[in-house]
Amino acid sequence: MCSCVQGYIGSPPSCRPECVVSSECPQNEACSSQKCRDPCPGTCGVGARCEVINHNPICTCPPRYTGDPFVRCHPIRKPLILDRSYQICFILSSPPPPLTESPRSFTFTAEIPMTPINPCQPSPCGPNSQCKEIGDSPSCSCLPEFIGSPPNCRPECVSNAECSSHLACINQKCKDPCPGSCGANAECRVVSHTPMCVCSVGYTGDPFVQCFPRQADPIREEPLAPCTPSPCGANAVCREQNGAGSCTCLPEYFGNPYEGCRPECVINSDCASNRACLRNKCQDPCPGTCGQNADCQVINHLPSCNCRPGYTGDPFRYCNVYQERKNYFTSSLVIHRNTSQLHA
Repeated sequence: MCSCVQGYIGSPPSCRPECVVSSECPQNEACSSQKCRDPCPGTCGVGARCEVINHNPICTCPPRYTGDPFVRCHPIRKPLILDRSYQICFILSSPPPPLTESPRSFTFTAEIPMTPINPCQPSPCGPNSQCKEIGDSPSCSCLPEFIGSPPNCRPECVSNAECSSHLACINQKCKDPCPGSCGANAECRVVSHTPMCVCSVGYTGDPFVQCFPRQADPIREEPLAPCTPSPCGANAVCREQNGAGSCTCLPEYFGNPYEGCRPECVINSDCASNRACLRNKCQDPCPGTCGQNADCQVINHLPSCNCRPGYTGDPFRYCNVYQERKNYFTSSLVIHRNTSQLHA
């Protein structure tokens, strides 16, 4: 009795994965590890919001926030802008005595020059961009390693679905996932962004670790068993049942046992964006990474450490209680009352 292996849909002999490319999924999902999934979880930074457009996660900072939406968004701090007619003299002194009368008009005397306005502060260019002042006007361009045009600068990729099927999204770049994935005497083939390793002709073993020369089988006069030679792929075992051979993947290996089984992951892009590939397993990279009084968040497979609110320091070592420094700097205003109006 034939049935599709776990993770495949349809019915024999037409078993297939749920998806191979993102176009086989709904518009708000992407094809990741041959499954239609929401590409947003773990993609955007702290305080950013994610929206899926044509299978691609788009990260943006919410209104009144700025920063890199793939790392962290923070509130926009508006500088204090003084009218050029208002001029204040700052002196180190005690606060001025309260006024006994309510003046109807004021004259402010300037004793400090006004600072020229920088058209790039705050930046009008949007996230992942840089602003340069050219002739008192802002000039925007995308940061290196980012594509598009301001204010829509973004990395080359965030998920595998944004790359060609023979490439994988590694460090926000579409790259060949094969280098360093397979063992000695093994060949690598990329299938749906995933590196598949097979032993070279004449070799056998675990292609993800090492392949050894195949030893010639002794000549046997008795009829060959269904599992000799084995019809299974790499990292699969053949079991004889009712005169027929049945292939299954070895423990902790996945895939089609007749083509080849592979570990849960070989590179980070094989895992969800909030997991990292550690010892061929998709695991949380946070435990043991950050220091005391620090919180850890996984962004694009990498652990990011930040001191907790009210603490400061090196989040990878130790965060201390933040002690605010108070500057006892007072100001006084030179005020001239219009006496003619006061007596009116």
